[in-house]
Order: sequence, then structure tokens, then C-alpha cells
Amino acid sequence: MTVFKGYMKIVKANIGLILMYLVIFLGITMMIQAVTKDTGGGSYSAESVQIGIVDEDGGVLAEGVKDYLGQFHDVTLMENDKEKLQESLFYRNLEYIVKIPGGFEEKCLEDGEKLEVTKVPGSYTSFYVDQQITSFLNSVKTYYAAGYSASDAVDSALDRQDASIKMMDINGNAGEIPGYTYYYRYIPYLLLCVLCYVLGNILSAFRKGDIPKRMQASAVSSRRQNLEALLAAGILGGALWAVCIAGGFLLYGKELLKSSSIPYYLINSLALLFVVLALAYLVGMLTSNTNALNGIVNTISLGMCFLSGVFVPLDILNKEVKTVAQFLPIYWYEKVNDTLSQFGNITGSVRAEVLQSIGIQLVFAAAIVCVAMALSKKKRIAA
Repeated sequence: MTVFKGYMKIVKANIGLILMYLVIFLGITMMIQAVTKDTGGGSYSAESVQIGIVDEDGGVLAEGVKDYLGQFHDVTLMENDKEKLQESLFYRNLEYIVKIPGGFEEKCLEDGEKLEVTKVPGSYTSFYVDQQITSFLNSVKTYYAAGYSASDAVDSALDRQDASIKMMDINGNAGEIPGYTYYYRYIPYLLLCVLCYVLGNILSAFRKGDIPKRMQASAVSSRRQNLEALLAAGILGGALWAVCIAGGFLLYGKELLKSSSIPYYLINSLALLFVVLALAYLVGMLTSNTNALNGIVNTISLGMCFLSGVFVPLDILNKEVKTVAQFLPIYWYEKVNDTLSQFGNITGSVRAEVLQSIGIQLVFAAAIVCVAMALSKKKRIAA
């Protein structure tokens, strides 16, 4: 087991790098979990805005505007002091200021006059408040045009009930994306960085100087050398995969154990492991220079992760990028991951789609191995 021991010594020399990537990966995952764990169905909840109101009218409509905005936001009555109002906006004590001029009720209901507003530049919440004010005033004017008095029109507009929304559990996940989906989304980056760099270093180390000639002249057959190399790569890859899976169960515990999609997540991650091992073998065949290896690994890992949906979700990527990404194996891993996040029960056509994408990953792995073997044979002949 001389070759195997040599591989393991190089792995041991790179244990610091492996642990560093593991810490970074788990740290990012925990941050993502902290950000996303409470955003499931509540992502579309209304946001409260700090609003200041200067009321110089005091009429029924002005009171209605204050009552209406007070239902959703933190409303503060302000005096018409330009300097104080500007100071409140500057220090972000207020994000939005509504000025109701004298005689506004008549001008609004009869002439359609709009309210004078001042807002923090670039604040997206201001558009939200704009829409609410416009909606309320339009409702009041509609009731007033229908024959209601100003007071009755305001009361009717305030009494309007918002639409009731109920999330239907059609796909078995109640419309929510499980938190562990984000964990599995980032696994490709960890595997690509660690395995491509470590295995690439090992393979390049065995091809430096006279080492290839000594190995060819040794009593250990080429077949035995290749088997021991595969065993070392398999142990390293399997150990890293096991750590990733254990980390998922450690972070998400019962939530992950209760999921009926666990077998598909495991199979998909195993298919990914085969792809990454094949890529690592190919990268090791490309160069024996450590600096060049670093550049190749960074280019492959970051490039694939950005294009294939690891760092940027697939539903955000445009059509052209997705078309290119289909020629990358990580894309099919992320496609399975996204499908599993959308469906709690994997059956019928959904299961067929998942298995097809996993099969495509295995085809990619086989193709990469063939390319790497052809390259290795060419280099041996050249030597």
C-alpha cells in the first residue's frame, strides 16, 4: 500500500486547508440559516414605516388619512417647521412626510388634488406608502362620487377589508422552502474547492521530476497503483461527503429527518461527489505547478458556482446564462436541489425529472473521467 500511504501523507499535509474550507462553509451556512429561517411565508408581510404628518386642514379626510396610515405605520404628528422636518429626514427619524394643506378635503374630492409628500431619497418603502395613500384617496373619491357624504366616504374606505390569502399545501411543503435547502445548495463549492485542490496537489506531486519514471519501474503494477490511488481519493471524498451530511443533520436535526426527500438529497449529493472527484482527477492531470493549480481550482469552483445556481439562485439567472449552465454538471445538481425544495412529496413526473438530472450528473462524471484518462495516456506516451 505504498502509493496509498503516499496519498494519505499529502492529504495529511493539507488538513489545515480542508478544515479552513469546512469552517468557512459551515459559517456561511449558519449565516444563511439565520437570515432565512424566519422568511418562509412571512417574506411578504407589510413593513412599518416612520411617517410624519403635517395637518393644516383638520377636516374629515385629513383625519381619515391619519387613521388609515396609522393602521400600518408609525405615525407622528409634526408642526410645519421646514428645518425640523429636514433634520428628521436626515437623521432617519422619519422616512416619509405627508403635508395636508388647508382646504385639502374640498380640493381633493372636487378637483382631484394630490397630497404633498417628502421622502428619503432612494427608499423603496416610499413607493409602498405612495401606493397606499393613492389607493385610500381613490376609494374615498369613488364613494363620494357615488353620492356618499365626505364623512361616510371616509368611513367606508376605512372599513374596507383586505383580501384573505391562504397558502395551499399543493406540493407537500405548505408553500415554504425548507431551511436545509440552502445548506445543500452550497455543498458544491466546498467539495470543488477541497477535493480539486487536495487531489490536484496529490496527482501533481506524483508527476514531478523522476517520480513517474520510478513508479513505472517499481515492482508495484500500474493497475495496483491506480487502484490504490482510487482508494485514497474515494476515502478522502467519502469522508468529506460524510462530514457535509453530518453537518446538515447537526444544523437541521428533526426538520431534515422528517423530510421524505432525504434519500434524494443523499443520492444527489453522492452524484455530485462523483462529478467532483472526476474533475479533481482532470485538474491534477492538467498541471504539476502549485500556483497554476490554485488558479485553475479557483476558476473552476467560482465559475461553476456562479453560473450554475450555487451563489445566485437559478430562478434569478437569465435565460442565456441558464443555457450555458446546462453544459455544466453543477447546474443539474442545483436543479434537483431546487425541485426537492418545491415539492414535499416526490412522485410521478417530479421523481422522473429528479432521477434524470441525477443521471445527467453521472454521465458528466463518466465523460470527465474519459477525458482525464485520455490526457493521462497522452502524457505518458509523450514522456
